[in-house]
Amino acid sequence: MPAAAPSRSFTALWASQASSNLADGLLQAAAPLLVATLTRDPLVVAGMTVVQFLPWLVATLPAGVMADRLDRRRIVTAGNWLRAAGFALLAVTLANGWHHIALLYAAVFLAGCAETMVDNAALTIPPRLLPREQLERVNGRLFATQSVINTFIGPPAGAALFALAASAAFYTGAAAFALAGLAALLLPALRPTSVEQERRRSTPTTITQDIRSGWAHFWRRDLLRRVAFISAAINFFGAATGGLLVLLITGPYHVPMAYYGLFIAVPAAGAIAGSLLAEHVVPRVGGGPITWLAALVPAASYAVLGLGDNAPLALAGMFCAAVASSLNQIVVSTLRQAAVPDGLLGRVTAAYRLVVLGVVPLGALAGGLFGRSLGIRARFVAAALGLVLAALLLASRVTTQALRDAETTDHHPALPQRQGPRSRQEPRRLRPRSH
Repeated sequence: MPAAAPSRSFTALWASQASSNLADGLLQAAAPLLVATLTRDPLVVAGMTVVQFLPWLVATLPAGVMADRLDRRRIVTAGNWLRAAGFALLAVTLANGWHHIALLYAAVFLAGCAETMVDNAALTIPPRLLPREQLERVNGRLFATQSVINTFIGPPAGAALFALAASAAFYTGAAAFALAGLAALLLPALRPTSVEQERRRSTPTTITQDIRSGWAHFWRRDLLRRVAFISAAINFFGAATGGLLVLLITGPYHVPMAYYGLFIAVPAAGAIAGSLLAEHVVPRVGGGPITWLAALVPAASYAVLGLGDNAPLALAGMFCAAVASSLNQIVVSTLRQAAVPDGLLGRVTAAYRLVVLGVVPLGALAGGLFGRSLGIRARFVAAALGLVLAALLLASRVTTQALRDAETTDHHPALPQRQGPRSRQEPRRLRPRSH
């Protein structure tokens, strides 16, 4: 029996996320190009990475508290409009000839803080809009859209606009963020449920206490902790080897630089394929085997890259690794949405993302520190061994049955029901997942 069509509310969420992804893709190309025109100082250029990742370290956990305390629709709307305002002001300064690296740093940092708000809130919205049995499908659509726009549409468009005028790329990005905020207004009100509001009135808590309770819920759940560390290992070794790929491919592999784009496009295509196939593959294969594959397939890909010199085989390995990683991302997102009470979902999502994204700069640093001593090929082999070790240590208890047992069906509220001119939200029991 075919799955039911996603609701109009999900369509609004998808449109908001797609527009936001477009802006991200535009700026992914425009920001580095602007840095390159302002300075050739390696330290200043490297500072962009620090500015980009710093919000995830300092603002993620408070953003999770906001997602659990406030209307998530308003968070997504306000966060996108904040990003639009920041980049619009940057575009104005560029158009008037005020070129300074500090202005770009400020805009990127502001956008990063807003992004933590938007992403944490957006990841908690699908279970408020749709039943459990549709989560793999809608998460797959969201991740596929993100991959397509962030890889194939946004960066080329951003580079083309920047070639016309630096301010054009940032004006367009600001407009896309503004549209994302407008689309989010079409969502229903997503305030805490009446049960959660009553609980907060009876036992008020501080922001610090909320952060601690969210972190404690995440950390004490062995399954959540294990899948987070598996994803963190994938990101760590990906960051450690990512900057070296161009050296490996254009060096030992002897691939002309003109063809290097294939080694970016093919994994991106794999991520899109995994996202679109998730609703069919995950129920048949099960989340447990996918967790193993998410670590072992990239490990095999790193081994092929490090030990061989066959470019088509390397591309095939990278494609399969991207498919496995994308499937795992959807399994983990669905697990959080189905297994975590709605009143904690924002904070638990923030704790998860702090672990998973916080290792990215550490991986890049480790790759740089050990680069000269290990050599290019050896680092890919070391990454393969590291992911195999991570799978052996962490994935053994992540079984399909454990994932199913972790899912609860009595935490997520329904969409608000219309009652006259106002609407109110009451919790309901979702149907259990069919196996």
